[in-house]
Amino acid sequence: MTTDKQRSHPGETSGCDPAREPDPSRDRRGALAVMFFWGGIWLFWMIQPFVDAVARIDTPRGMLGVVVVPAFCVVYLWHFYARRAVFFQSTFPGRRMALPAWDRARYAVMGLLAVACVVAVGQNGYTAGVFFALSALWTFSALVGWAVVVAVAVGYIVLWQAADWQHDWSMFVGLGFGAVAITVGRIAGRRQHQLQESQKVNAELMVQQERNRMARDLHDILGHSLTVITVKAELAGRLLDADATERARAEVADLENLSRTALADVRRAVEGYREISLSGELTRAREALAAGGIEARTPTALDQVPADLVELFAWTVRESVTNVLRHSEAEHCVITVTPSSITVTDDGVGGPEVSPSGNGLRGLRERANASGAVLITKSVAPHGFSVTVAVREDDQVERPVTTAQVARTPEVRPT
Repeated sequence: MTTDKQRSHPGETSGCDPAREPDPSRDRRGALAVMFFWGGIWLFWMIQPFVDAVARIDTPRGMLGVVVVPAFCVVYLWHFYARRAVFFQSTFPGRRMALPAWDRARYAVMGLLAVACVVAVGQNGYTAGVFFALSALWTFSALVGWAVVVAVAVGYIVLWQAADWQHDWSMFVGLGFGAVAITVGRIAGRRQHQLQESQKVNAELMVQQERNRMARDLHDILGHSLTVITVKAELAGRLLDADATERARAEVADLENLSRTALADVRRAVEGYREISLSGELTRAREALAAGGIEARTPTALDQVPADLVELFAWTVRESVTNVLRHSEAEHCVITVTPSSITVTDDGVGGPEVSPSGNGLRGLRERANASGAVLITKSVAPHGFSVTVAVREDDQVERPVTTAQVARTPEVRPT
């Protein structure tokens, strides 16, 4: 039963609380407030020049100071907002940056206002010159910016000599620390930007790798399983034609089991933790080859295979046997395993009828390369095809090999 509290009112969206929806405009206002706070907090140093101008407001220079000091602060904040992206550029601070004409004009206006502050207020008005110099570090390249900083420092020395100003070294301390802080901030912003870009690229690569893994695994799983299902279905049809009902029923039961196994493998592949065993793949290979009318010879001793090669060799069996069933028209298939290699050979149609560049072999080659092995495909005289996955010679030295593994020769048996 639906109560009045549960019933949606006209104009409301079901399951959505408008009060909890994010407000992009509110987020932008908050970001602007934070940016202007950190950009304008240092302008409190302009309070003293403004107080000096107010104290002499009855003079022309005082009236000029009351106007130009706030105007300088406004233009400074405007320029800071317009050039804020410079702290997140990925280029090196010393390199030349593109500077729009409007930004150059705004910076020139700020320079004229700084000069007007000095004329109107005097020595304390030179604080505007310090802000003007520091602004050059996030307006131009680092080289040009530091040149402006040095020029402003030299101008301060010249003026205190020419205008008989008080020798106040605190101006140089503020100018130096501010220049270093802005330079370090730009470098930090650049590195943060590069880090974010690299993380974005790495995330895209991980997604692409996962897609490739899923495509490769699904091809290997479904290609093998559907091939075996097709072979067994054809066998069941022939058995039904021959009135071998019991054997046909057994083949149909195998088809059901194979489809369930394939479905489970697909689910595990999607979840990303599927593993296969070499012994299990050899067993399935014997059954599939027998169903296809191909005599198989497979090894029975597998303990000589290193643990890090078992899964790769299992994939080799699965993909190679799938190709034998699909393309070879062979009568015999031999699988040989050594501690460092596995070979699947058939006596079918051979090279002209088999493409070694298919998706399955391409995926097998990727698996081999990831495990430090190499995939070798070749035709066999007088007819047939061979697929070999072998460890590279330079990697065999690093693999632990026991005496039993060296002495034992894999046995083969007909099925």
